[in-house]
Amino acid sequence: MNWFGFGFNGFGQIRPADVSGQITCKVTTPVLISDVCRSCVIRSDCRVRASWSSRAHVHHTDCGSRVCVSGFVSGSSGQVCGDIFPESQGCTDTLLSERYLTLNFTDRVECWEIQQPQNKLVWKREQDPSDNTGQTVPLPLVPGGYVMPKPPFFHPLCSDLCAVSLALGTEHAVLLTSVGTVYSWGSGSHGQLGHGALTSQEEPQVVEALWGVPIRDVSAGSWHSASISTGGDLYMWGWNESGQLGLPSRGLEEEKHRAKSSGSTATDQTTNKDADVFISIQAFPALVDVPNVSEISRISCGSRHTAAVTGTGDLYTWGWGRYGQLGHCTENSTDEPTLVDHFPTHRMCVQDVVCGLWNTFVFAVPKEQPPS
Repeated sequence: MNWFGFGFNGFGQIRPADVSGQITCKVTTPVLISDVCRSCVIRSDCRVRASWSSRAHVHHTDCGSRVCVSGFVSGSSGQVCGDIFPESQGCTDTLLSERYLTLNFTDRVECWEIQQPQNKLVWKREQDPSDNTGQTVPLPLVPGGYVMPKPPFFHPLCSDLCAVSLALGTEHAVLLTSVGTVYSWGSGSHGQLGHGALTSQEEPQVVEALWGVPIRDVSAGSWHSASISTGGDLYMWGWNESGQLGLPSRGLEEEKHRAKSSGSTATDQTTNKDADVFISIQAFPALVDVPNVSEISRISCGSRHTAAVTGTGDLYTWGWGRYGQLGHCTENSTDEPTLVDHFPTHRMCVQDVVCGLWNTFVFAVPKEQPPS
């Protein structure tokens, strides 16, 4: 299993404690995660889910499908490192929040309150396997609606939407239909709905700015959203306070000037002169240019950072980097999509990326050697 992690590690969800029991809170360089089901042979279809304090893997092994959890678990005396969640045997997908683990089975979906020494089943919904039309949709989508990581767990969705993917932000949702249309609803206070206003929507509303642009992937962060067109173009909208949209951020520019500590009048005048180019909130989807990249294949949004995989297997990150979640070996933030050079340096091809709130998880495999 070639999953790597970097960023916030306050509960050992990326790198476990050392022999002295100390946990490195910030991991600024991608490290290989090696604590998952060490007694089983892991196949390549392993999938990572992350909350603020924990990480979960849902995967298929020679022992059957199951979920492993690492990080903080309520009631535990310390960090949990790769513990198998016993109630997950046979599940096909999972969602993780600070308090609940959602498990999807072929015949039911369950929400468990994670706590030691005894996990507690708090919600269950039976589902008819015959309802499966052959098209598998990932959580939080379930037949008839979707599941939230807090009560009330189930929310109905109109079947006419023909949803194939749903991304949940902190207070909003972004849905992708089978024909590539994007809908959003929830809080719009930071423009994260993409409707051009800062108002909220209780029901799914089409993102009209993307009408006519077939979309193949969507993601939602805490207060920003992203989508990828079938042609590999990246569109982003919402809050840009930390440069998470890949657009010029006033906050980051001011931080750079403070770091220089020049105090020159000329610098201050330049900042004021160019202030109108900075974007704090982007309420409509904006086409984001990633230098030297012709196609984006995967996108994931964290709390205030973003990660994208290119069609050639490179990883770019941008936004808030205080905990090393950008993977650039620093704690710096940036509003410019920047290559994570760890993977090309080690001749690895990135295939998937999943952002936690303050960290990032990456699936990468060795690049094929060129013929001699």
